[in-house]
Amino acid sequence: MAKIFRWSFVGVLILIVILQVVSLPVLNQQMNPPVVQEPVWVDLQTRDIAQRACFDCHSNETHWPLYSKIAPVSWLITKDVVEGRETLNFSEWNKVYEEADEVGEVIQEDEMPLWFYLPLHPEAQLSETEKQQLIDGMNATLGLSSQQESTEHEADHDESDEEDHD
Repeated sequence: MAKIFRWSFVGVLILIVILQVVSLPVLNQQMNPPVVQEPVWVDLQTRDIAQRACFDCHSNETHWPLYSKIAPVSWLITKDVVEGRETLNFSEWNKVYEEADEVGEVIQEDEMPLWFYLPLHPEAQLSETEKQQLIDGMNATLGLSSQQESTEHEADHDESDEEDHD
């Protein structure tokens, strides 16, 4: 029995080492390029809340904790950050982000921050008041009015209804 346990332990260690070697290309993606341009924030409160809840995945100011270096967790975290930066990057505001006008909607519907991010980052958990402050601040920062966002959301909803009927 002890022999089986010992060989199982050795096998698990070998597997862990192999996973880490295979992860080297992923770890090379875990970098923070320079901040090129931030949005012109409507106020510091909006930036502070966004920094707390959004910047780890949506900026070039990501905090890469130790567990983000260990496979297979490193693969998931790196994938989320790369995709988050492609969708919306507060550090490269000189680019056009097609989905930027949906920020308020994804925050309101609790799609962001991601549910599995919150247990290890409790500071990103927003109260209802903070969520509304972030939504209002982001809309103002993006130059959207609440009316404009509601109208765009209704238009998207109407288009999807029309597609369903076709």
